[in-house]
Amino acid sequence: MSRREAKKGKKIRTKVLVILCFIVIIALAVFLGWKFMNPETKEVISDQINSAVSGLKEPEKQIKIYSGTDRPIACMIDNHSDAWPQFSINDAYIVYEIIVEGGETRLMALFKGKDLSQIGPMRSARHYFLDYALENDAIYAHIGWSPQAQSDIRSLGVNNINGIDYDTGKAYTEGAIFWRISKTANKTYKIPHNSITSTAALMQTAEQKGYRTTSDKESVLNYVADPIMLDDKADAIAATDITIPFSTLQKVNFKYNAETQNYTRYARNEVQTDATTSENITTKNIIITFARNYTMQDTENKGRQDLENTGTKDGYYITNGKAIPITCTKESRSSQTVYKDLEGNEIKVNDGNTFIEICPIDAEVVIQ
Repeated sequence: MSRREAKKGKKIRTKVLVILCFIVIIALAVFLGWKFMNPETKEVISDQINSAVSGLKEPEKQIKIYSGTDRPIACMIDNHSDAWPQFSINDAYIVYEIIVEGGETRLMALFKGKDLSQIGPMRSARHYFLDYALENDAIYAHIGWSPQAQSDIRSLGVNNINGIDYDTGKAYTEGAIFWRISKTANKTYKIPHNSITSTAALMQTAEQKGYRTTSDKESVLNYVADPIMLDDKADAIAATDITIPFSTLQKVNFKYNAETQNYTRYARNEVQTDATTSENITTKNIIITFARNYTMQDTENKGRQDLENTGTKDGYYITNGKAIPITCTKESRSSQTVYKDLEGNEIKVNDGNTFIEICPIDAEVVIQ
């Protein structure tokens, strides 16, 4: 090494040493300043640092399917084949399906914070659907009612909107609450399978009737933002094809799509579509509850059903291609159903829409 290079190296080492000394002095000054600083000032600075750090963290995930303070609306949906395809089913956060007279089923779709111009076809009330409107703190919309439903709506004080009081019997006109649809591009609808309403019309009517239009009630289902796969459950089984025979007339199927991680709905071997978008009806979650139904005698003797839905019932929770056995406990008509795994823990439900299938206790459900 030349003398010149040695001299240059010495200068660099000196400069580095000076910088290091400077850094040590600054660090010592900061430490001493912090140590002897006024405690209140120290607390303010500490809070500012913590706030800045927390601002860098990933924001907490929020549940999308159930949020806000809008009160839910529960709509009775016609499920006769003459009413297919139905409107806005894919926009419901929960759809309940329960057997009615003649082996048919009826749907009750729950909407929250939605602006939907067409819902339906609407159909008449059945008294056991009221239990699920109540547990969701929902305004109950229907067109007509059975004698038992009419009696129970009054005795239970259910906030309801009966379309018979508002039905124009004609096509939509501005300001209509319930109206009739005759056809879409692919379907002709006829009475009684053609009654339509909208969320705006129902909420406006609810306000006029003095009903609450906001709710702070927690959701019936224990939604979580992180994906629930059920793979860690010892009693989990494959669930990519589910068959639920409500009767010899009505058989429902759900088929899993691994790409979308949703289930497509079929009824009577026909894929179900949403008339609003022409898309297939799909769901993220399926809950099956087994409950005894039987024919009751009302003043009209039309073979209407009753349902033993309080107490603890057996069932399944199905999501993301897997199923686990669960219990479904409803202590009273208005109390929220609690769904638990067989270890006694409330199940966590994926953030997405749910079909709750309350089927006959002896239904030969197939999950494979």
